[in-house]
Amino acid sequence: MRRAVAGIFITLEGIDGCGKSTQARLLAEWLRGRGRAVCLTREPGGTETGERLRELVLAPDREMPPEAELFLYLADRSLHVSQVIEPALEEGRVVVCERHADSTLAYQGAGRGLDMELLRRLNALATGGLTPHLTLVLDLPPEQAHLDEARLDRLESEGRDFYLRVAEGFRALAREEPGRVKLVDGTGEIAAVHSRVKALVDDLLERTAAREET
Repeated sequence: MRRAVAGIFITLEGIDGCGKSTQARLLAEWLRGRGRAVCLTREPGGTETGERLRELVLAPDREMPPEAELFLYLADRSLHVSQVIEPALEEGRVVVCERHADSTLAYQGAGRGLDMELLRRLNALATGGLTPHLTLVLDLPPEQAHLDEARLDRLESEGRDFYLRVAEGFRALAREEPGRVKLVDGTGEIAAVHSRVKALVDDLLERTAAREET
């Protein structure tokens, strides 16, 4: 069950190199242009400690078992929710977050093979039950991902088969929760993808305003 909050929580998901950072920034700029107070943030990261955890979990020269990777992400998420996301939502802001709990299901679940139900329980613990109002998955074939081959982090170096599993993991989430998780065609020009994102967010804003009026 989604916890009641004053603001709106939107997450952007997808495989590495699908354009999440660009689309999150453009979405935040568009929302601000419409007079919305916006908190643009990311996972892992978003807090001082979270940025250190990000460096640790993504460092290309480190090896770690899937379970250690999982708990680093969960620690980051718990801090991020309590220190950044919840306060922003309580102030009535629109939170635009690059990656959140669904990444754990797609990466550590579909990608690494960890137990999905366990991951859901751990996500619920880390977030305190907080769920996005809308999750936009930028759907892009791994071979079209925009990655700098000379500067790959630990996850970006996993290879095509891993990312095929992760991409299918995100698609499975969209099938399981079609009301919240929306697939967005991530191919084509940046402006075209942005238009697809805006249309879905605009629909959410309209539905939210209609509920507030009743």
